[in-house]
Amino acid sequence: MKKLAAVAVALTGLVVAGCNHMPGDRVATGALVGGLAGAGVGQAVAGTTAGTIAGAAIGAGAGTMIGAASERRVCTAYDEYGRPYEYYC
Repeated sequence: MKKLAAVAVALTGLVVAGCNHMPGDRVATGALVGGLAGAGVGQAVAGTTAGTIAGAAIGAGAGTMIGAASERRVCTAYDEYGRPYEYYC
């Protein structure tokens, strides 16, 4: 029953965090969602506080890396007249 409750809490956190995304803030959102999911998985698998903390740390790290990798970047290019323009790359 404890595992089911931990998974339910983690999924609720994922739903709430997913709705709270602000544009340009993928790194923080990824860390939050990853940490919540990792904590839920760590609790469900290990069933201890140490497992929950380790899962949260691993999930937050992975979420941060995924959020940083998926962040849209703005690049600058120049047209034939030398005028700069920006585009997402």
